Amino acid sequence: MTRACQGAIFTSIELVKSLIEKTSTKTGLSVVVNLMDKVYAKGREVADGFKENIPIIFDEYLPKWNYRAIPQNN
Repeated sequence: MTRACQGAIFTSIELVKSLIEKTSTKTGLSVVVNLMDKVYAKGREVADGFKENIPIIFDEYLPKWNYRAIPQNN
C-alpha cells in the first residue's frame, strides 16, 4: 500500500480508497477497501472493570493512535 500511495497528495478519501485498491501481490492477492462513515463519539466511558481486567498494549511507534485490548481467557 505504501507504493500505491507513494507521491500522492491525498485530496479526498475517494482518492485514497482508489489508490489502496490498486495494491496487489505477485501471487495475485488484492486489497478490498470498505469505508466506514459512522461518526464515533469522543470521550465515551468504558464499562466498569474494563481497564482492570483487559490489558491494553500500546504500539511502540504511535502509542496514542495504535493500541490493542487483549481479552483474557477465564
